[in-house]
Amino acid sequence: MLTLLALLMGFLDVLGVAAVLPFLAVVSNPDLIQENSWLRMAHGWLGNPEVSTFLIILGFAAFLFVLFAALFRAGSFYALTYFVRMRVPSLSLRLMESYLSQPYTWFLQRHTSDLGKSILSEVAQVVNGPLQAAVNLVAYAVMMAFLVIFLLILEPAAALGAAVLFGGAYGLIYLLVKRPLARMGEELVETNRVKFQIMQEAMGGIKNVKLMNLENSYLERFKDPSYSQAKNQAAYAVISELPRHLLEVIAFGGMILFVLWLLITQGGMIADIVPILGIYAFSAARMFPTLQKLFASVSTIRYGKAALDALCIDLQGSGERDLRKGADLPAVRLREKLELADVSFTFPGTEKPSLSGLWLSIAARTSVGIVGATGAGKTTAVDLILGLLAPASGALRVDGQVIDAHNVRAWQRSVGYVPQDIFLVDDTIAANIAFGLPPEKIDYAAVERAARAASLHAFVSDHLPLGYDTMVGERGTRLSGGQRQRIGIARALYNEPDLLVFDEATSALDNLTERAVIEAVYALGGSKTIIMIAHRLSTVQHCDQILMLENGRVAAAGPYDRLVAEHEGFRALHEGTQRGN
Repeated sequence: MLTLLALLMGFLDVLGVAAVLPFLAVVSNPDLIQENSWLRMAHGWLGNPEVSTFLIILGFAAFLFVLFAALFRAGSFYALTYFVRMRVPSLSLRLMESYLSQPYTWFLQRHTSDLGKSILSEVAQVVNGPLQAAVNLVAYAVMMAFLVIFLLILEPAAALGAAVLFGGAYGLIYLLVKRPLARMGEELVETNRVKFQIMQEAMGGIKNVKLMNLENSYLERFKDPSYSQAKNQAAYAVISELPRHLLEVIAFGGMILFVLWLLITQGGMIADIVPILGIYAFSAARMFPTLQKLFASVSTIRYGKAALDALCIDLQGSGERDLRKGADLPAVRLREKLELADVSFTFPGTEKPSLSGLWLSIAARTSVGIVGATGAGKTTAVDLILGLLAPASGALRVDGQVIDAHNVRAWQRSVGYVPQDIFLVDDTIAANIAFGLPPEKIDYAAVERAARAASLHAFVSDHLPLGYDTMVGERGTRLSGGQRQRIGIARALYNEPDLLVFDEATSALDNLTERAVIEAVYALGGSKTIIMIAHRLSTVQHCDQILMLENGRVAAAGPYDRLVAEHEGFRALHEGTQRGN
């Protein structure tokens, strides 16, 4: 379709140029009306009008041809531009799908500002830059080919000379600037990355920025890449436009030489020169902008190559993991026990295993506390249980069923997770509890049920006039730490999971608030399987079982009091907690 539009544009462009030729010929030599068979036939068909009347008709007909060609060209470029611009949402969606389909470990190795920059900035940069330029390049190349062919038929020697002169000049200039353009494109991508990262740091840590008076520091850091990027883009704009100014001089000198050549070859007959000179002047007016646009398109492609290459690399992962895989399977329910059987795991880029031959078994509808020093493997073990990580060896089993890539999504539908730092969107309490659902799909009965279970409902109903439709502010800034944590628990309970996992979920709370949140958690006992990771032993003191991890393995397991009495390492942790209290 795009090629057909380009061909039609080129053909009609030449027709528009050719339509001027009869008019100019009759203006310079009216006798051609009778000497040329086509003009004589047209003159007779029109009723043999006066020469002046016939000229008016010829001129009007030529104008209509040119107008039609221009309108078709404008409509075609609208269609081409619309097609290109629609690639922004489609590529953005593909890129976001590519990112979301990556495993959890992939995100641990990347900066979120880079991912946001790619989706929000670089897709539009690539589409509006090299992709638009590539489409324009095809269209302008076809138009130029038709124009050159027409001129070769009309006057081969002069057309060939002009093609060699202008084409060679543009080609030579491009050879000189292609490397600087590629380097500038790479610098543009890098400065854009730095700007996004600095902005995210400043906005994300605004409390510390304000407290430590770092506003000017971040402004200075942001200023350097901003000005560097502006200079880069200014240099690119100059390079793209530079040939036009240089070749205007060449074109003017070439026109003078062309007139002199025509005078010599045509025997000095001005009347014979005028039609050819007119058609070449009109053709030059069409050819020169087209050549400039061809050069600009090639330059843009070269300049945007770095961003295009980065986008292609990111899109390569699209479709490698089906986001719908396992969506149609029934949820894997936890009825008896879950196990990590001889599991080992090493994070990419590291040599030391986080877990090595780990065995643990958790009975359904019991509460288990996982403790251990920093780096013992607590969070890694929980991430394996959640299905966020896949074991390098060994297996996660739920009621004897191995959880793998085929059914992990079915298992995750039976899991609720409460992290230390609850992520809240700037929306209502209901929207944060029913996280990820559009407003029309929120089940308010389920929201209230989850909130009651998390001991949140009384606060919402008694203290908030808008109830569950109260806005929480960005990252929940309008709520206290305990309220945010209860929203996190209610979110985990919204889909009525079999397993609840608390990963340091109360470590940032004061003792009184932590005690209230923990009481809400223990109130769920007997109906849910609960796993709690904690540094404070008081958090897990009333769990049915304690698992103590050391160096990626279970070093001790059993009820709290028994471990205090029998295990020296756990007893040391207990005594340290008591002294801290």
